Amino acid sequence: MVALPDLDLPENPRLTANLTHFARALRNAGLKAGPGKVLDATRAVAAAGFTSKTDFYWTLHAVFVSRPEERRVFDQVFRLYWRDPRFLEHMMSLMMPAVRGVQDERRAKPAEKRAAEALLDGIEPDMPEGQNDDPEETEIEVDATLTMSREERLRTLDFEQMSNAEVAEAKRILARLTLPVKPLQSRRTKAALHGRMPDWRRTMRDAMRQGGEIRDLATKERRLRWPNLVVLCDISGSMSSYSRMVLHFLHSVANQKGAGWAKVHGFTFGTRLTNITRHLSTRDVDAALAAAGAEAQDWEGGTRIGESLHAFNRDWSRRVMGQGAVVLIITDGLDRDDPARLAREMERLHLSARRVIWLNPLLRWEGFAPKAAGIRAMLPHVDTFRAGHNIASLADLAQSLARPDDPGEKVRLMGLL
Repeated sequence: MVALPDLDLPENPRLTANLTHFARALRNAGLKAGPGKVLDATRAVAAAGFTSKTDFYWTLHAVFVSRPEERRVFDQVFRLYWRDPRFLEHMMSLMMPAVRGVQDERRAKPAEKRAAEALLDGIEPDMPEGQNDDPEETEIEVDATLTMSREERLRTLDFEQMSNAEVAEAKRILARLTLPVKPLQSRRTKAALHGRMPDWRRTMRDAMRQGGEIRDLATKERRLRWPNLVVLCDISGSMSSYSRMVLHFLHSVANQKGAGWAKVHGFTFGTRLTNITRHLSTRDVDAALAAAGAEAQDWEGGTRIGESLHAFNRDWSRRVMGQGAVVLIITDGLDRDDPARLAREMERLHLSARRVIWLNPLLRWEGFAPKAAGIRAMLPHVDTFRAGHNIASLADLAQSLARPDDPGEKVRLMGLL
């Protein structure tokens, strides 16, 4: 957390009112901040006093924050409510479209838009003086020929920068996306009237029924089989916002009829590997992800990719990697394990799969280079390396599956190793 600047702390008579409004904003942002929390916060601040700005922050933090994923939202709401004397004007600029000059626009920090929405709940922007409020007497002409539609803008918006409303809309869009796959030709065959392969066994069997005379040549063709989709999703702290959206997308893929996949297997990993396949088959997406999150106890923890891949190769590879499985890995590649071990486990995984596709949200940055040891260890053992930070990147994944020879960004980045 950045250093806290000087601020005017609230007066004691308004302490309860300020804390109540602050707790309401936290609750709107997704934290559990009920009346009991307000009473605890009032007593805690009264006991700690106002002598230290840092103590004031951590006193409220100890009361309202109970999970690691809540820290970021709490920090943003606290900064906007207590530390910025012009927080309302700043939040209005985040929430409302405005005409800006040619200067660079500061992007909202992660969770900042959700914090702004929570603090602005129920507040309407003031109309400038003299402006007519009657819509019938006001004529507005808008040239929208070069304006990107809301949905199109949402498709290119980073998952990390989305507000609560945008996340909900993005989930609805992801539920409509498909991930079709082409069937594979099996070595097994079946009888076919117009097959291209002669079926000598059936031909001779039919001939024996006709006194040994061959009247017709029986033919056969290869059977078609559908591959499995195996998903390994990183749920560490740096990947939390992206992994939740990707898992929402995979839930829709697992429950789509006619997509072609024989089975969709889902695994999450942070500090350990967790199988969430049975949760993906739950029809209700919220119930499915809630159950998956409850089972994956290492959500937003550290990252041990090498150890997790070793557990997968040892315990699950033979069970789920049959039928020419396609492996989809969603991670930023920032690992704290031994890079040599990670390379060995990636090589083994690559040899077991028909194709390995890596989605990395770090590719959203222009000029990305494989400098991290984990990325350098994983990159040679994937077939396709693509970005995975917004709706458009997940939609492009379908096109990548349709082109088996599509390397994505792998060729360019391999030249930088």
